[in-house]
Amino acid sequence: MTNASAKDEIVPVDPTDLAESLRNPIDYRKSGLSLNHIVGCPLDCAYCVRHLFDAFDLRTPRSIIDDHEAVRRLTGHPLFRPDITPLQLFNRATDPFLPAVKPHTFRVVHELDARGLRNHLLLITRYHVSEQDCRFLNSLKNLRVTLFVTYSGITDERIEPVSSRIAARSLQTAFREADRYRTVLYWRPIVRGLNDTEGHIHAARELAETAHATAFTGLFFRDEMRTYYRSIGLPEPYEDVARRKILPEDCEERILKIFDGAPLFRKSSCAASFAHGEADYNGHFGIPEICDICPATQREVCRNHHLKPERARIDTLLAEAGSPDAAYRFRNGAIEVDGLEEEERYFLQHALAYQIHDVRHPHKPRRHGRADIGWTE
Repeated sequence: MTNASAKDEIVPVDPTDLAESLRNPIDYRKSGLSLNHIVGCPLDCAYCVRHLFDAFDLRTPRSIIDDHEAVRRLTGHPLFRPDITPLQLFNRATDPFLPAVKPHTFRVVHELDARGLRNHLLLITRYHVSEQDCRFLNSLKNLRVTLFVTYSGITDERIEPVSSRIAARSLQTAFREADRYRTVLYWRPIVRGLNDTEGHIHAARELAETAHATAFTGLFFRDEMRTYYRSIGLPEPYEDVARRKILPEDCEERILKIFDGAPLFRKSSCAASFAHGEADYNGHFGIPEICDICPATQREVCRNHHLKPERARIDTLLAEAGSPDAAYRFRNGAIEVDGLEEEERYFLQHALAYQIHDVRHPHKPRRHGRADIGWTE
């Protein structure tokens, strides 16, 4: 394992000095339990989700708690399940491969692996990945690690100061050296009129040859991002904001045409599962229109493992989540629930490998869980 030297150590920060949204280092997201006990990133991508957590102005990484305590809290979380709960590390307020952050990334990963855990672990980076890093990831014995390398092809430095060439080289290195872990080209954010030309799509298609799978997605454009764009004089990519990611219909159509024949996925969990030869742990197979671009071999794997859960099992999980009286119904290949918090929904989704939707935020046909912007009825 890579050891941290004194110069690599990150200075602790008093959580009370942080915005409330950053004080809890663990939250449950669709991608799984997310551990973020280090906050601060100097990369300054204009569209970064750090805007949503009052963290964009924190450019120097700082630790909320130490790595050992972080692992203890993660594995002791009431909704954590060994070998089942997907995990993510440093995907909210920093990059896990920044020089100061990387030793902490590897310490956490090493400790999780040493516990014999076989959970999926997603590491998302747009920064440098070295052959030495790959040797560490290959040394792991238990965790199912997927390295998502974020690449956009955006050349406007006001929007993305870090060159996409860094991500491209990291992906190529990681794919070449991969043994026990898997790699995904995480092509995002795709923004209409910015990086969705035929040239951009062909460049991503070529880069996809150096990954086990490709996941593509659009842009989170919320009020916080729009405020930042306006503050620095950037043109707004869309006329309105949205709760979900924006990827217009015409963008997707052109991407699918050029990527024809490549293992391309609309959802990150689908890409990770395919890369490891497993069924999707988010259970998207219940909604066939999401999966219609997946390789036929992967659809067969997911078909063989996709089971409608029994109500007794659902009731047990709702009780474990602390919401035994929550109302739910089966509808359109998913379970619609009313009154559950987000982390409770995702806990059920991963425990059942079946889609759990919030009745307050319906999924419209053909949108694939995306915003309405750019789509026709």
